[in-house]
Order: sequence, then structure tokens, then C-alpha cells
Amino acid sequence: MASSPANSYDCSFKILLIGDSAVGKSSLLVSFVSASHIDDEIAPTIGVDFKIKFLTVNGKKLKLTIWDTAGQERFRGITSSYYRGAHGIILVYDVTKRESFTNLADVWAKEIELHSTNKECIKMLVGNKVDKNEERMVTREEGLAFAQESGCLFLESSAKTRENVEKCFEELALKVPLAELY
Repeated sequence: MASSPANSYDCSFKILLIGDSAVGKSSLLVSFVSASHIDDEIAPTIGVDFKIKFLTVNGKKLKLTIWDTAGQERFRGITSSYYRGAHGIILVYDVTKRESFTNLADVWAKEIELHSTNKECIKMLVGNKVDKNEERMVTREEGLAFAQESGCLFLESSAKTRENVEKCFEELALKVPLAELY
């Protein structure tokens, strides 16, 4: 009898996507899970959504439950509970919108500090929409500097072209402490 995907993994962990509305969190998630390019605008997330993806890292089959949170302030009361027990948090900003970058320190880092319960949680900063390089307002160097001072991994990506989409989730999964995997 063949095992079903639901019980054929070595471990499971929770990843949270956070950041301002319209930075491309849902697009990154859909691009990663479906392994296809994003052609159309994706409707804004209302509250919270999630997707599951199975991934093999270092010979271990992982079940990633990836929670996509709404970026609007009115949903923060709902989304705050999703920080609890997260193994990884991906902070997403839009490289063409300076405000989405400044809100990382002003809003999102504070949200993590307030609500995250896992001291071993791995954070990754992702500058999205690099396919719009001619409209860029935040340099790669600024993103890297913020990531370093915040103790985050760092990548730039494009959900539209799939540049670094898989790498962002895979690198995060590689950094989860081995103790978390058992």
C-alpha cells in the first residue's frame, strides 16, 4: 500500500509571510507552490491564507505550511496569533516602494518582537519585484544592510519571473535548526 503525502514526511514546520499590502507575498507563495510564473494580479489576502508544500532538504522530506498574512493594519489583530510557533518568518518588501521598506523597521520588526514565541525562528528579508528594476526605489545594498542589522537572511526575488522564489523558501528551510526537525 502506497503511503499518502499527508504522512510521508520527516518533519513539518510553519513559515509566515509578512509585510505591507501589495508587496507580493501571495504572489511569492503561489509562484513557489505552483512552480509557475504569475501573470495576473492576485487579489489581496483577507486575514490569513495558507498553502502546503512538500520539499526535500538534505535528504529530509519536509512539509512546509506557509501562512500568507494580510498586510493591512485592520487585520493585524487576526494575524498576530499566527506568529506563535513559526519556525521561519519571511519579511517581504517591494523594491519599487520605499514605504514598504521603511515599514520593515517601523511596523514588521515590532510585530515579530511582540508576537513571535520561537526564539530559534529564522527570519529572511526578501526584496520582491526585481523584474521592475527601472522603477527601483530601494537598493540591494540597503536591503542587505537592514537584513544584517536585523539578523535576517537576505534575497531579492521576482514572483513574476520566479527569480529566487524557490531559493528563498529552500534557504530558509536549510537554516531551521536541526533540533527543530525532529
